[in-house]
Amino acid sequence: MPSDDAMRPKRESAESKAETTKRVSQELTRAATERREAKTAKLRAARLAQEESQQEQPIVKSRRKTPDTSGSK
Repeated sequence: MPSDDAMRPKRESAESKAETTKRVSQELTRAATERREAKTAKLRAARLAQEESQQEQPIVKSRRKTPDTSGSK
């Protein structure tokens, strides 16, 4: 049977804990930045496609009859 010392995890020094925290923090920040940039690129492409399709179609303004406000019947 293995001794209890072999089963216990070794304690990390304060410096290695700080390094681990820094690394994890940087990974999370990098992942969030990549997701944001991907979303921005997708939205930009959609906006440009929409603007391009609007330029191809002529703008048609509808004329509506305005109500007679002179008061005569």
